[in-house]
Amino acid sequence: MTTTTADSRTATDWVTLARSVGETLRTEVADRDRSGEINAAAFEQLRETGLSAALVPVELGGGGATHAEMGAALRELGRHDPSTAVAFAMHSHLVATQVWRHNHGQDASAVFGKVAAGAILVSTGASDWVGSNGRAVRVDGGYRVHARKAPASGCEVGTVLVTSFRWDDAPGGAQALHCAIPLSAPGVRIEKTWNTLGLRASGSHTVVLEDVFVPDAAISLARPADVWPPLLNVVIGAALPLVMAAYLGIADSAVELATRLAHGRTDAHVYQLAGEMMNAYTTAGDTIEAMFNGSENLRFANTDDYAARTLSRKTVAADKLIETVRLAIETVGGLGYSRTCALEMYYRDIHGGQFHPLPRAKQLQFTGRVVLGQSPLG
Repeated sequence: MTTTTADSRTATDWVTLARSVGETLRTEVADRDRSGEINAAAFEQLRETGLSAALVPVELGGGGATHAEMGAALRELGRHDPSTAVAFAMHSHLVATQVWRHNHGQDASAVFGKVAAGAILVSTGASDWVGSNGRAVRVDGGYRVHARKAPASGCEVGTVLVTSFRWDDAPGGAQALHCAIPLSAPGVRIEKTWNTLGLRASGSHTVVLEDVFVPDAAISLARPADVWPPLLNVVIGAALPLVMAAYLGIADSAVELATRLAHGRTDAHVYQLAGEMMNAYTTAGDTIEAMFNGSENLRFANTDDYAARTLSRKTVAADKLIETVRLAIETVGGLGYSRTCALEMYYRDIHGGQFHPLPRAKQLQFTGRVVLGQSPLG
């Protein structure tokens, strides 16, 4: 990673860096959407510019960016290359979770050191969620694990898999074991299973672990597998603003393109559609801004209430972002439905936002239970 005067950067500097990377990627986006191949060179640029370590505190080798500054950088990247932006958000949210821990007096220096040295983190949280998956077997000095983890965005360019496994034979009941595993470890391989409607170049393939040894020292947390863990309140608050910021960047480009293509038209219905598009877009942007404001720069309280509120905002934002791009197409007319127009790709890509934890129906149950004084889990 190149050395920089990261401690003196402003929010504009991080956005400018993201723009400089994004502009170099834009010409390949359409081809990669067709081929489904991740842009490995993009992640090298994210390392070289310091963006991959932007959230790491300055005193621990990173850029010291705030939560909102990182969100602004992801938003800018999403304007240019949606797949890269969303995959990079997966790495960024794992770093943000460690920043929350650091801000609350917990030692995150080991992870920060790896990221500052150029590591790209790969998350399996959407696959694992509360109960985790896979199978861990206790052996001398650690565990032997078998699992299939999907989706694992960016796994082809990642260096460290941040994951968990289910240990059903644990004394006292099943546990979920959290750990980090090098993607180069023996028994770890990638199956190229990601063939989707949108975000086709995010490299969200399946990571297969076959008889992988995980030493005791690598286990960062062991918890009851079927009880709501406070850790996930932290992940929700750290991750979802960043993830949705990347999708907001997609909507930015859709609105810009639609207004340019519709410029000069005077049909009454076009005015109405453009107005509806802007209502949805404004609501999405304001909701995501509220997510960052509520995070208090990764100092938010670890509570079920905070997680429930963040999840509610995520659902509202995802719905309004989809509505924004749909209305952008409708404003433009038939051209927007053509694959010769980028709006068609944006519409496919923007739908990915609804699948990040938690999808709408699960979020409604989570928030409903919490507001009525129950555990998030049924």
